[in-house]
Amino acid sequence: MAGSSEAWEPFEFGSGAAIVAHPDDETIWAGGLILMHPRCRWTVLALCRASDADRAPKFRRALKALGASGDMGDLDDRPDQAPLADATVGDVVASMLPGAPDFGLVVTHAPGGEYTRHRRHEETSRAVAALWRDGALGECRLWMFAYEDDGGRRLPRAVAGAHLIRRLPEDVYRAKRAIITDIYGFAPDSFEARTTPETEAFWRFDSPASYERWLARDR
Repeated sequence: MAGSSEAWEPFEFGSGAAIVAHPDDETIWAGGLILMHPRCRWTVLALCRASDADRAPKFRRALKALGASGDMGDLDDRPDQAPLADATVGDVVASMLPGAPDFGLVVTHAPGGEYTRHRRHEETSRAVAALWRDGALGECRLWMFAYEDDGGRRLPRAVAGAHLIRRLPEDVYRAKRAIITDIYGFAPDSFEARTTPETEAFWRFDSPASYERWLARDR
């Protein structure tokens, strides 16, 4: 599928989940997707910062603006980014899932993250992919964020050869960016605000086998 870029319309999913490392990742990397499909029942799971007295209430406000429901975990997110075992991250994701997940679509981080580098993004990607392979996410499709920063030499942007690419309508982009600046409170010149992409992109996988082939060959 590499290089077969296309817009994500028509949108076929009645329910979707964004499983991300941090509250704000759902908006930065997929906020346009969520905002443009309000009929989809969106659930957002952020694996860090549940005990953060500043970020946690902002996450709840962001969910309201996105028209989504969600929950937070409290994985260690200290600046040193000490590695976490994949099983540890997977257990947190599993504990936050509904009893019988019926998502049509799950979106999450790509194996290399979106910029150089954040371990929690990479660990979240591996954990979600493992749960998907094991059937713990139900019969869903998996999309992974497709962004790169040229080894840290520039701000992240959509991968040109991603499977799905969509430049957001101006009003959608403004709404998405307002969640980052007005709700999460990042300054307009902050990394988060400057990073928030106007073009969203995803790697698309219809089955675990297609993901494994991509991981081995195309990534």
